[in-house]
Amino acid sequence: MNGPVGELLRLPDFLRLWLVGASANAMRWLELLASGLFTYEVTGSALAVTAVVAARQLPQLLFGAFAGAISEAVNHKIIVMLALMVPAAVATVLATLATTGHLALWHVALGNLVSGMMWATEMSTRRRMVGEVAGPHRIVHAIALDSATSAGTRMIGPLLGGLAFEWLHMRGAYMVTALVQFGGAFVLAGLVHPQVTRRLALARIPAEIAEGFAYARTRPTIMLVFAITIVTNAFAFAYSGLVAPLGLGEFHVSPTLVGLLAAAEPLGCLLTGALMAAGLLRLDSHGDRRLAFAGGSALFLVMLIGMALSPSYWLAVALLVIGGFGTAGFSNMQTTLMLTEAPAEMRSRLMGIVTVCIGTGPLGVVAAGVLSDHLGPRGAVLAMGSVGLVITLALVANLRRR
Repeated sequence: MNGPVGELLRLPDFLRLWLVGASANAMRWLELLASGLFTYEVTGSALAVTAVVAARQLPQLLFGAFAGAISEAVNHKIIVMLALMVPAAVATVLATLATTGHLALWHVALGNLVSGMMWATEMSTRRRMVGEVAGPHRIVHAIALDSATSAGTRMIGPLLGGLAFEWLHMRGAYMVTALVQFGGAFVLAGLVHPQVTRRLALARIPAEIAEGFAYARTRPTIMLVFAITIVTNAFAFAYSGLVAPLGLGEFHVSPTLVGLLAAAEPLGCLLTGALMAAGLLRLDSHGDRRLAFAGGSALFLVMLIGMALSPSYWLAVALLVIGGFGTAGFSNMQTTLMLTEAPAEMRSRLMGIVTVCIGTGPLGVVAAGVLSDHLGPRGAVLAMGSVGLVITLALVANLRRR
């Protein structure tokens, strides 16, 4: 394979990180959908589904900034391997409980919480490693390829989750994720990633996080990344917790088609990200990157509003695919802007703060669940999307004034 993508895939360490990240992300999304379907079957409550899904994402809000600061002092390879092996062990326990007939809802929620604590290291550790292994001259293409792959796993994971839940039930779904993640840790064992680490001083972590915030306040683009990341995750991606109630309760489709609904937005993101990774869609200027980031978020929110108003399942799928074009710009530029705006000694801390911003997603998921009990799943998505769109447009207008 020639071109920027071919160059990247010929780098052995980049290839390991890329493959491991892809497989681990697919398993995370498989588990999220399977846990949501299980919860909805047991309780019939959209609020319960959103609570269980939020448990997987909440640690990003609580521990993301600490993970970023700690990753500057601890070997990145060790952190990523633990982020694979701990969720694999959790999945093994849950698969065993399901096989013996003892799996309860609180087991699934606790498993999501523990695995989510390891997921909180993804942005500040593995994604940073991807950019550094690729080198400064390949960083845009590397992040675009990794983001496109992430979108692909968000598409494949729910599809596999719907199929696995329908055919293999919870025991089979969790056994698959355990095997894949243990395999990823084995593959990563051969990674060579030199890293200059400093002494870990836990007492200094709050001050170092504060230093990161102080630096970010001097860079309007970094502050824009923080703000729109919060809005997009809290108001737009909140729909993910309602995928099972939307599919089963509103569109009346099978678990497999629920998986397809969950995969629609990542499909659009994957297609656009692939064009960016291949260099066919170029965003070379700083202004282009900011526009793709903020405009992409706005497009996604508009398509979510349309999906909530859709009279048919297949139109809803099509609108989410178009929304994925927007999330491609948002997710690619989120990391690219941070790595190009921040000096090396600040990157992990600032990426950790981005993880905290992403971690506001569970709050939106729970809010959407509460709204769903009063307005129904469609009404909840419509309300969240509309508020998110208004805030995003206000943030962009404020940046233009500044």
